[in-house]
Amino acid sequence: MNLIVLIILLAACALFFVLEWRGVRTTLALEFKGDIKRESRWLAQYGQSVCTPVAALLVGTMDPAARLKPFMLIAAVLSTSIACMLVKRALGRVRPGREQAGRFLGPNWRHANYRESFPSSHSACAVALSFVLANLYPSGAATFWGLAIICALLRYLLDAHWPSDVVGGSALGYAIAWGVMTIFPK
Repeated sequence: MNLIVLIILLAACALFFVLEWRGVRTTLALEFKGDIKRESRWLAQYGQSVCTPVAALLVGTMDPAARLKPFMLIAAVLSTSIACMLVKRALGRVRPGREQAGRFLGPNWRHANYRESFPSSHSACAVALSFVLANLYPSGAATFWGLAIICALLRYLLDAHWPSDVVGGSALGYAIAWGVMTIFPK
């Protein structure tokens, strides 16, 4: 893990929190239409519940030395997803464009999408998936990280999250994926 990357992500998250708290306009309210809308929604699912098992299946079938690699991928993304869900439910941040947008409403252990903004689990899981894939297959790192960055940016551009949600989720996914990779034998 590159500790500098994690520190930069956490600092950016804190900066965005301050800007959002001070009332600086950080949402865009863009509307995508047609093919752009469909393609962007597809890219925003990188690291989610269909993409991750497909990536694990591809690793398992195409890499002759795969052994535990598919399980490492799934463990990193699943652990990240669970951590995000727990933080979301504990903090209860309201998504952009909703009544009380940006406010932290506190714990609620029942699913309520409007108040599950921080952290962005899409961004976190995309970063976790890319972290593992980039470490296992360095020659594809630029592609994996490109997909994670596109996913995270789209979560913001589609008005699903505040900037701090996206950056905070990215930091969480990065740290958890590193932790999972340290558990698995090389």
